[in-house]
Amino acid sequence: MTRSDPPETILAELRPSPPRRIIGVAILGGLGVILLWFGLRFPTDPILWSVFLAAFGGLSIWLSWRMWQASARGLVLTREELRDTSGRRLVALADIRGIDRGVFAVKPAGGFTIVTANAQARAWEPGLWWRLGRRIGIGGVTHRHEGRYMAEVLVEIIEARKRG
Repeated sequence: MTRSDPPETILAELRPSPPRRIIGVAILGGLGVILLWFGLRFPTDPILWSVFLAAFGGLSIWLSWRMWQASARGLVLTREELRDTSGRRLVALADIRGIDRGVFAVKPAGGFTIVTANAQARAWEPGLWWRLGRRIGIGGVTHRHEGRYMAEVLVEIIEARKRG
């Protein structure tokens, strides 16, 4: 990785782990089915409780479908940006100010959090990444070692930029 690399050179790639993807979707979908079943099968005296269970069951099933769609893609780090494999830009590298990857950092499982200089538009791809204000969480159903490597490459780029 040198400064003479073309901007589109892929420095790191983060792909979902198939077992984690299947387990995550199965747990969310299973929770949704159980909540929906309880809400419809065992009506309670205040009907509001049954409606609540059925609504959250439907929401969990919908979220499991969204996770399945989102985790079909991966993330790609180039010299210019971090984007998903469909081309959607998460953040320009020039806007990154720091990386949080400690034990107590608010981050997805097996991942890290990017801190940006400017607030970004909110977005969420369940199991892959989320963006809220000045923070972008990367990880979830992805490979831990690929996430660690991507975080290390980002830290190296940030430190090189600070050195001049």
